[in-house]
Parts: sequence; structure tokens; C-alpha cells
Amino acid sequence: MEKKVTVVGAGNVGATAAQRLVEKALCDVVLVDIVEGVPQGKALDLTQAAAIEKHDAKIVGTNGYEATAGSDVVIITAGIPRKPGMSRDDLISTNAGILKNVTAQVAKYSPNAVLIIVSNPLDAMCHVAFETSGFPKNRVIGMAGVLDSARFRAFIAMELNVSIENTHAFVLGGHGDTMVPLPRYSTVSGIPITELISAERIEALVKRTANGGAEIVSLLKTGSAFYAPASSAVEMTKSILYDKKQILPCAAYLQGEYGIHDLFIGVPVKLGKGGIEEIIEINLTAEEAAKLKKSAAAVEELKAVLAKLK
Repeated sequence: MEKKVTVVGAGNVGATAAQRLVEKALCDVVLVDIVEGVPQGKALDLTQAAAIEKHDAKIVGTNGYEATAGSDVVIITAGIPRKPGMSRDDLISTNAGILKNVTAQVAKYSPNAVLIIVSNPLDAMCHVAFETSGFPKNRVIGMAGVLDSARFRAFIAMELNVSIENTHAFVLGGHGDTMVPLPRYSTVSGIPITELISAERIEALVKRTANGGAEIVSLLKTGSAFYAPASSAVEMTKSILYDKKQILPCAAYLQGEYGIHDLFIGVPVKLGKGGIEEIIEINLTAEEAAKLKKSAAAVEELKAVLAKLK
């Protein structure tokens, strides 16, 4: 295959993303992890599965970065996951150090790649990758909105007992408790959910969406969500690799859009070959705009924490 994607971190999110990429035959994959044997073992297992899944995508596992050279997209999932009682922000100092090392390596070997950041706290880690890589803003993107929107879509489909394929949802803002689901832009076959679900029930779904990751952490007890996060990163990767120009909510570096400056925050973007091709500004009500500003303020706080770590 001509297209090549590196996945950094062979834990649950990374390994599942690698599996989805090769089994959809989207690209060849290099799986990187610091733990010796783990990426090699998972890559070998997935290679053996290829005979049954019927694809010829190649996957290799490695502990170094030489094999990643010339990647089109690099998905970074490296870092420690949340444990029960931990917030995404508790992870910041440990994961900032990991992200810095990883980004320096992938930028060295794949200077033209698009970086998709999955590690938490997501918005803050985008800043680390952006500063370390020196890449232009269109090639550093955070995976958050696709996941948050997928969770909102799942809850809408469950609430109305309709096909999840008919649901579309919009979630803006930081990837955390201050995210901003937008019910009036969320639809079922084009019908706004505000026409189909009571305001009270919508509020409950919005709350459940914002708490989506924590709900799974509390159920699993020994880890965090990985199937939906992996699918979300793969969806973004597909749009970039094949220049599909899908409009997806992602964490993008804003320089004045939505009145927000020099900050990674979740907004709708057009994803194509070069990464973010356009940031789409939608009209927000005063209440929605206030919620987005509050979300931005929470990300700004994380950015300030990062500044102190330097």
C-alpha cells in the first residue's frame, strides 16, 4: 500500500486503531511502543488475522522510530490512562513529558505528516505537540469532537429507538466536563432533536455525553474507553488519507475564530489531504457562545499549567 500511518502507543486505543486501519485496508501501519515485545506481538497477531479478514495491509511493531519514516498520518495515543477518581487534568505533567519525546521523534522522521492527538488531557496535549513539532496549525489536530459527537449520537439513538446511522450530533469545546453539545444542530434524518425530545431529556443526554468517558472508566474500573476513541481517530485518518473533505468536529488551533485566540478547542473543520483545510464558524446563540467561552477558559487553565512545567 502507498499510504502509511504510524500509531504511537500499543495499548488498547492504539492497538484497536491499528486493527481498524488495516482491516478497513486503509493503509500500512507501524505500531510503536516503548515496551519491548508488545507492539511486535500485537502486529504479528494482526498480521495472522489478515488471512481471515482478507486484506493485504502490512503492519509492523517496533520500539524505535526509524520504521515510521515517511508516514502520512501519525496517531499519538501514548501516555498513562485515567484511573477511577482521576480527572484528565491529573494526567497533565506525566503525559506532557511523554508527548514531547514522542512528537520530537515522529516530527524528525515524518516532517510532512499530519498529527492526530488522542492522549489526555487532549486539548493541552495538542499544545505540547504543536510547540514541539513546529508543524503548521493545520497539521496538528486533536481527536475529541468526533468521539463526543459519537457518544451523543448513541444516546440520541437509544432515546428515540432509531437507527444510529440516522443520527447526527454536534459537540464543540474542550474534551472534558465543559464540552458543549449543540442540540439544535443535532438531528435525526435532518429533523432537529429539539423537535423530537423534550428539553428535560435533552439536558440529561447532554450531561451523559459530557460524562461519557468517566461513565466508562467507572464501569471498567481498570482502564478507560478505547473502542470508540480508536474508531474516532480512524475516521479522521480516513478523511485525511483519501482527501474526503469530511466536516468533523476536531480540536483545532484557533486564531480569532469564535472569538478565541491561540488555543486548541473543538470546532467543526474540513479534513482533507493537508489536515485541516477550513475551520467552519457556525452561528451560536448567546447561551451557546457563553458555554464555548467557559470551555475555552478551562483549556486556557491547562495551558497555564503546561507553561509552569517548562
